[in-house]
Amino acid sequence: MAATRLELNLMRLLSRCEALAAERRDPEEWRLEKYVAALEDMLRELKLQSCKPAPELLNEYSRKVDFLKGLLEAEKLPSSSEKALANQFLAPGRTPTTTKERTPATKTVHLQTKARCTGRMRSELLGTDPLAVDDAEELNIRKRKRLAADGKQSAVELDAVLQHHQDVQEKLAEEMLSLARSLKNNTLAAQNVIKQDNQTLSHSLRMADQNFEKLKDESDRLEQHAKKSVNWLLWIMLIVVCFIFISMILFIRIFPKLK
Repeated sequence: MAATRLELNLMRLLSRCEALAAERRDPEEWRLEKYVAALEDMLRELKLQSCKPAPELLNEYSRKVDFLKGLLEAEKLPSSSEKALANQFLAPGRTPTTTKERTPATKTVHLQTKARCTGRMRSELLGTDPLAVDDAEELNIRKRKRLAADGKQSAVELDAVLQHHQDVQEKLAEEMLSLARSLKNNTLAAQNVIKQDNQTLSHSLRMADQNFEKLKDESDRLEQHAKKSVNWLLWIMLIVVCFIFISMILFIRIFPKLK
């Protein structure tokens, strides 16, 4: 289910509070306390909504807000031992707030706070300057963050290279698919043209066969007519010759030769 605007605002403010808690703050710093109070109000309102997140996610939000609230209360304690004891009972979040985090920010803040309290207790026992100890611990923490950032940067670069190769492969696959589709369409078009040409050729052959049969029939009929006409002419000529011959014989008999 998609997150609501209230949940997104809560996540942004929670991430901002975790970033403020990780920094070294002045005793007069008031923003974190106001932000945590606003987080409590937003979390209370989120629990009353009809489309609220899953119960596990709500418990995680409550766990982080309670951790920040307990952290502020622990910082108000007078002695370092009481602060260290109060930090022991704090429970940081179990999952990262944003996708950019590898480990939960509240867990990192918890470790930093425990280290500061331990350093201050050690400085109080040894009589050293707690600010110098805090500076050394802060330097170590910054070195760790820098190493973690370098590791994250290299991981990000590797992810970018892999993503680039994946994009190139997807682009090549799309081009190959497009070429295959174009080849298929051209093949189908050529097949349709050849099929139409074959149909036209078959029709032309059938028409030629039919015309040849008709021409043959007409030739036979004409030949028969020609034979019939020649036969009638021959009989007529024979009849005429016979008639003339008979006429001559009768003429000779009727008109005998004069003496």
